[in-house]
Amino acid sequence: MLLGSQLRRLREARGITREAAGYSIRASESKISRMELGRVSFKVRDVEDLLTLYGITDEAERQSLLSLAREANVAGWWHSYTDVLPSWFPTYVGLEGAASLIRVYEVQFVHGLLQTEEYARAVVRRGMKGASPDDVQRRVALRLERQRHLLANDGPEFHIVLDEAALRRPYGDREVMRGQLQHLIEISERPNVRLQVMPFSFGGHSGESGAFTILSFPDADLSDVVYLEQLTSALYLDKREDVAQYEQALKELQQDSPGPDESRDLLRGLLQLS
Repeated sequence: MLLGSQLRRLREARGITREAAGYSIRASESKISRMELGRVSFKVRDVEDLLTLYGITDEAERQSLLSLAREANVAGWWHSYTDVLPSWFPTYVGLEGAASLIRVYEVQFVHGLLQTEEYARAVVRRGMKGASPDDVQRRVALRLERQRHLLANDGPEFHIVLDEAALRRPYGDREVMRGQLQHLIEISERPNVRLQVMPFSFGGHSGESGAFTILSFPDADLSDVVYLEQLTSALYLDKREDVAQYEQALKELQQDSPGPDESRDLLRGLLQLS
């Protein structure tokens, strides 16, 4: 994504169209678009040709960008799990790992970054009916590996609004749900986690379109990305006007939900009832 944004900036500075850029590397306009969004791998030769087209002659600048191209093609740790993941999800895991701020609204179940191992196993079994125990365990292992990034000393800021429905819908038995609620209470005390619960008592709210995630990155050249998961695919939105609408929806959800302290009290109340 970082390399793609740099290439887009250089192309636009020279007033070169995506079509012309694509022609220079024997590719289509859509291929250039996917490259600039960081959605495809990079051939070093293509990057060299684009830099020449964009008038980048300084050897140090060229080598810096070519080095970035080589790094971009190195497979992330999560690629070893691609055999048990839907095709669109590895991209999300990569974006999640690069984000400095993750903002979420979740309604169906507790977000994967906050799930206990037992709860995660119950969720995966429900979503992967007929999967072998090994495949289920590998999917759970990936989820736990993602959580290590959140819990690291340099982990991202994580702001989430959980609909009360996600807390009342059982996955696993009573003890699994009790363990999950206790985990949420504990993890919500971490300095990089802001957890709020949207209670049933509020009624209708701005999350009516369903769950979504907004990912923000430390590099100023990278635009925010909205992730929307569907049954057979996922959408990645990065147009400013699209992102702005989801940011406004989340802002309203945060304003309308009890704050973190009150939300912990709500979690404790649910724990006592479970």
